[in-house]
Amino acid sequence: MTAAYRVQVKICGLTNLGDAAHAWACSADLLGFILVPASPRYVTPGQVAEIAAALRAQGTVRGVKCPLLVGVVVEGERESIRRLVAESGVDVVQLHGVQATAELLAALHTPAIAVHPVQVPGTLEVPGTSDAGTSAVDWAAMRALPAWAHLLDTHDPKLLGGTGRAWDWSLAAAGGAFTRNDDRPERWLVAGGLTPDTVGEAVRLLRPWGVDVSSGVEAAPGRKDHDAVARFIARARGASILENKEELCR
Repeated sequence: MTAAYRVQVKICGLTNLGDAAHAWACSADLLGFILVPASPRYVTPGQVAEIAAALRAQGTVRGVKCPLLVGVVVEGERESIRRLVAESGVDVVQLHGVQATAELLAALHTPAIAVHPVQVPGTLEVPGTSDAGTSAVDWAAMRALPAWAHLLDTHDPKLLGGTGRAWDWSLAAAGGAFTRNDDRPERWLVAGGLTPDTVGEAVRLLRPWGVDVSSGVEAAPGRKDHDAVARFIARARGASILENKEELCR
């Protein structure tokens, strides 16, 4: 039997205060905003700053800490990334499509999530892939990169940011009980094709530090399905800490 733990949940692709506040009410740990103009889920740094201020004000009134706010970027030099972080007021930057190096991570002066693409059959290969179209996860290389956290997501050369497509989870399966001696990074998240119906299996198989979802809980691009968000978080947590009920919204 695998050990119980509390999986972290990131709800990404948020575009408005109502959806963000609802995700927080359902106990999301991280709230993500896409700072990419080409994305249908794009929010300007100014809009994110307004949402962030409102959420933090709610936290002050309630005497609780707001979830971590994550800004997703797909390109830019360190100065442009730092400017986006400052203008949006996010706590963490997610480098999705940006080559994360130790030098860049140190220069950002902001906790960063480094994204590691995982190959799926039928797409153009990325370095390190096999002839079968899949690649093993290089945990050692991941641990060597001093990012605040790491995200495994499906690789697609035609799409910037998340793809909404699942990858072969067996490439990163935990293979036993979750322990502090695990050779994986302390913080790593899984993304790609997760939905309320699949997240429980992902948590049980992979035992990740966190799970990340955007399109899998949407009513339309940029608009969340509140029931799907609640079910996603409940089922992720139920697979890790064996909740007795699914209604986690406060």
